[in-house]
Amino acid sequence: MIGIVDYNMGNLQSVKNAFDSIDIKTKIVTTHKQILQSDKLILPGVGAFGDAMKHLKQNSLDESIKEYANSGKYLLGICLGMQLLFQKSEEFGESVGLGLIDGEVVYFDKNSTKNLKIPHMGWNKIVLKNSKLTAHLNDPYLYFVHSLHINTDDKNIIGYTHYGDRFASIVNSDNIYGIQPHPEKSHTNGIQILKNFVNL
Repeated sequence: MIGIVDYNMGNLQSVKNAFDSIDIKTKIVTTHKQILQSDKLILPGVGAFGDAMKHLKQNSLDESIKEYANSGKYLLGICLGMQLLFQKSEEFGESVGLGLIDGEVVYFDKNSTKNLKIPHMGWNKIVLKNSKLTAHLNDPYLYFVHSLHINTDDKNIIGYTHYGDRFASIVNSDNIYGIQPHPEKSHTNGIQILKNFVNL
């Protein structure tokens, strides 16, 4: 059973529908017990980092997710859910994240993106390193919607994208994965990533 964490900050149904399309059973999870009982876990997210952490902390779901991650089972953060995996974000002032992967969430550099629209929205290419999460894909295009990106050590990056500067678009540290674009909105390529997650 794949659990999808509901903390009032994400489009859960589109993620669930994507898994339904490949006949993978999922469950929307809202409690500590449900999270820990999941075989794999999805942390979705749309909105502001600080608000998201407040929602997670309201029912101590931040601690539940940390405990789940420490169990060694696979966790995938999507979009804002990926950003929450890191130590902190500078969005609207500094906010502390889950700290499951070393790194921080920062705004795009104004000089390198001065001729580009922010938020970064639409299809863009991901240059991949070898990873089980991205098996059977060759530098795919996926759908992005975000105004901030991750700064992290290169060892944690399994896919990167160019938008002004190069930024981390898919990350991995042990059993923790994160993806900045929306696989559930990325048609065949996104579905392949979800299939790969199921098969980890």
